[in-house]
Parts: sequence; structure tokens; C-alpha cells
Amino acid sequence: MKKLTLTNHIQSDTTVLKNEFIDKYMTKANGEYVKVYLLLLRHLNAPSGTLTISKIADILDHTEKDVIRALNYWKRQGLLEYENQPDAKAQTKAHPQAKPQAQTKSSASPETKPPASDVSDIRQYKSRKEFKELLFVAEQYLGKTLSGTDVDTITYFSDTLHMSTDLIEYLIEYCVENGHKSMHYIQKVALSWHERRITTVDEAKAGTLTYNRNCYSVLNAFGIKGRAPAASELTYIKRWNEEYGFSLDIIVEACSRTMNSIHQPSFDYAESILRNWSEKKVRRIEDIKALDAGFHKEKERKKKQTPKSIPSKTKFNNFEGRSYDMNELERKLIQQ
Repeated sequence: MKKLTLTNHIQSDTTVLKNEFIDKYMTKANGEYVKVYLLLLRHLNAPSGTLTISKIADILDHTEKDVIRALNYWKRQGLLEYENQPDAKAQTKAHPQAKPQAQTKSSASPETKPPASDVSDIRQYKSRKEFKELLFVAEQYLGKTLSGTDVDTITYFSDTLHMSTDLIEYLIEYCVENGHKSMHYIQKVALSWHERRITTVDEAKAGTLTYNRNCYSVLNAFGIKGRAPAASELTYIKRWNEEYGFSLDIIVEACSRTMNSIHQPSFDYAESILRNWSEKKVRRIEDIKALDAGFHKEKERKKKQTPKSIPSKTKFNNFEGRSYDMNELERKLIQQ
């Protein structure tokens, strides 16, 4: 497919957009990215021929980093070309791809001039060698060619979550080793690490080691040996750790009570115990002991207040008993 660098030849007040852009690219792109692209086309033949990133941000009410992110996106799609110049200028060409039979080719190059820090951001996230190597490593782990959305997600880890290249690589490795190649799942793990303020590979390894220890401690409490936890079981354990916020000793206590009550492992039964404790604001083993003491005390109180049951009448206890004079009966027998 040939590329067409599009300029306006019909009217000076008209911006021409190929249908192919609408059909193939626009439907998949973030709406804010589309705005940036259309604005670039709008100013392609402007007399000044110049746009700064700060000006684009002002026009669209974006941040400058949002603009840079949009430029990077269209560059990956092959519809935008720019070069970082030593004088901190970026030469930009916008060109929606044409169909193979397109013969027209012309060019225009509006000049964007971001601040030096913005140029540094572009180099840091898209042009640097280590980031390209990270994308290559990610493809090896995931066993596929990364889509534009996949690259955007990895960029999000670096740009927004401020994860280092090494940490992102370990993140992908960790998820794949645990049987998850979905970028959606990888993003959920990344957000979890971000919330726990994990910023280095060592911290991530320590966190995953603790998580794995919790998983196998739960299986041991249930008497389950020789296998890893199933996906549904991991969901329970994750909820108990992250949503309920319970420490390992409380979780193991719930598992032990499950075994004592129904004599078989049941994540559902343990879930009901832990959910109840969560509602009762349990945070320590001492809180559980206090709940137990209160439960037994209330049970004894109700037991004392319950009146003794009166046996219901039957055909036997409805029978009227007869009374006899034994001396009189004896006397009659002797006379006879």
C-alpha cells in the first residue's frame, strides 16, 4: 500500500480526509487522538505552517503530554512522521494512507516545536533503544506481535504508572509464568502493584513471594497437597487479601474452622466466614476471640430465657386415670 501525504487542492477553507482513515483508523483510535490528528490536517497548509505542542494543547484543552501521546500513537500507525531536531524542533508530516491505486503524492510539513522537556519525553518513551527492546521481549513472552493497543498499554505502564523498563519486563514475565497472557490481566496486576507502591523488581518479587506463600498456606490449611491453586481459588485468596484486607493468620483461621465444621475443604464456606468477619470489622485474632466470647454469651442468655417445653397431649396422656381402693378389693375377694 502506498502512502499519500495529503494537502488541500480544492479550497483553502476545506480539510480533506480520506475515507480510509475513517473506516480503518478512526474507529480504533482514542477520540482525543483523532482531535489532534484532525487539527494537524487543519493547519497543514496554514500560512505560518507552524504549530507548537503547547498551542495544540491550548486549542484542544489537553495537557502537553496528552498531545505527545497522540503524536506517538499516530506515528506508530504509520500516519504521522516527525523527527527530533537538535534545536528541539520536530518536523511533522500527516499522511492518511491511500488505496494502492492512488497516484497523487504531495507533501507539507508543519513544524511543531515542543519544549525541551517534551522532546525528552518522546525520546524516553518511543525512540530509546531500551523501550524497543522491551517491546521485543514482550512479544517473545506473549508469543505474538503486539497490537497498537498492546503498545499503548505498555506505554501507559511507563508514562502514567512510572514503572521502569525492568519492572515492566518482570511484570509481563510474572503474568505469563502464571498462565496469563491477556494484556487486560497484565494491566490489572500493574495497577495492583502501583497501588501497593511497588517500584522495583526486588519489591515486586518480595510481594509475589508473599502472595504465593499465602496461597500455599491456604491449601495446606485445607489439607490440599501436591498442586497449585486453581484460578477460582486464586480469586478467593486475592479477595481475602486485597478486598477484605485480612492477614494470613486470619485467613488460615477461617480455613481451619471450615474443616472443623464441615470436615472438607470449601472456599465458599471460608468465604462466608471471612465476609462475616469483614462486616464485623475484624482485623486481628483478638477481634475473633472477642466475637466468639460474645456469641457464646448471647447463646447462654437465650438458653436461660427459653421456657421449659410442656409436652403436647396425645391419646395416651388424654386418658383419665382410675383410682382403686385396694383394701376393699381384697375384702371382696376373701368373701367370694
